[in-house]
Amino acid sequence: MKKLLLAILVLFGLQTQAQVNYCDSISYTTGVSPVLTVTGNASGLSNIVDSIMWSWQACNSTTCYAGSGQTATFQNILTTDTVKVCYDAYIYFMGATYVCTDCDSLVYDANSYQWVLCNMGNSTAIKEIIIEISNNNKTYDLLGREIFEIPKGTIYIKNRKKYIK
Repeated sequence: MKKLLLAILVLFGLQTQAQVNYCDSISYTTGVSPVLTVTGNASGLSNIVDSIMWSWQACNSTTCYAGSGQTATFQNILTTDTVKVCYDAYIYFMGATYVCTDCDSLVYDANSYQWVLCNMGNSTAIKEIIIEISNNNKTYDLLGREIFEIPKGTIYIKNRKKYIK
């Protein structure tokens, strides 16, 4: 029965092939030098795809610089800069073009003489903060001060609710 169903799916073109994500095999490295040099790495794809074209951009706080090719050097980036490095890798394979894009922030580590990834602490989850407040029957004004007498026409808060006397 399974073979018959598979044959029908293939016959009518309803079977889908597994999607290949070439971007999983694309990365880059930086050179060990005060000058920012980036090199694209696609070693896992070199014998599979027709060609790969790299387009680079490195930005400091004032200017962005462009580069192309598997290796790009950015002479105007200083070691005191926090740099945003982005690449577009254009992968050409069997008449199709795939584009892989990624960006990272880098800082220069003077101890190791190399550019390192700057962890910006991107959020991985958001949890709701639940504040446990008990009803204490105290009375407060709108500035949060505890009050013992409530003047007429005054807005006050008691047990987390607003009232007017």
